[in-house]
Amino acid sequence: MRKKDSFTIKTLKQAKRIVTIVIGFTIILLGAAMLLLPGPGLATIIAGLAILGTEFVWAKRLLKRFGDSANNIKNSLVNNFNKKVKNKK
Repeated sequence: MRKKDSFTIKTLKQAKRIVTIVIGFTIILLGAAMLLLPGPGLATIIAGLAILGTEFVWAKRLLKRFGDSANNIKNSLVNNFNKKVKNKK
């Protein structure tokens, strides 16, 4: 009886993993399509990577790179804005 329970739990975990992977890649593909079509393409791709990040290390790393790049862009924009405000005074 215990082997059957263990097999059922293992099968359910594998099924959950497959569903997560399919949903993650589907969302990434929809996001890629939205880069050309109307819609929030980049945000959708990031959401797909977040879903895949629960199963894959490469997706977590790529998501972290997106976050680091976004912070760098934000800091650059804030610094440029502050320089322009100081120059106007």
